[in-house]
Amino acid sequence: MSLPEKAFPVSWDQFHRDARALAWRLAGLNGGQWKAIVCITRGGLVPAAIISRELGIRVIETVSVASYHDYTSQGELNVLKEVTPSLTENDGENVLIVDDLTDTGKTAAVVRAMLPKAHFAAVYAKPKGKPMVDTYITEVSQDTWIYFPWDMGFTYQKPISEDHRG
Repeated sequence: MSLPEKAFPVSWDQFHRDARALAWRLAGLNGGQWKAIVCITRGGLVPAAIISRELGIRVIETVSVASYHDYTSQGELNVLKEVTPSLTENDGENVLIVDDLTDTGKTAAVVRAMLPKAHFAAVYAKPKGKPMVDTYITEVSQDTWIYFPWDMGFTYQKPISEDHRG
């Protein structure tokens, strides 16, 4: 039996603030000398754009890892697009890996294996994925589902108290 799912909707404004907060934390690291950002697609695209602007990083690369699952269990991971070989030199030293969320840590482990010396940053982290990242902004419980702004439209939300009635 799975744990009850908690909803954590994130607005565009909130996500922008959190991604900028992540950039602020990263600004003092590595002497500000990042060679590139490698964002994990698709979720890492938006925070990578914000962080690249804030830190003046012009080179943004993507890595794509797909997990085929039914939303209750994560299946096999497949690398759909690898990192440009020039960024894997020196094990990814001075490279910043960016994602929106580290959930189970399985995707992060795959990318970290490609770039073991890179700095891994995520906007949000769950307990199982937290050991895989170096910097994050907000921790949420493992049973929380984050609704990102790019996944949502404007709809009525019932009050939380209605979900807890017996």
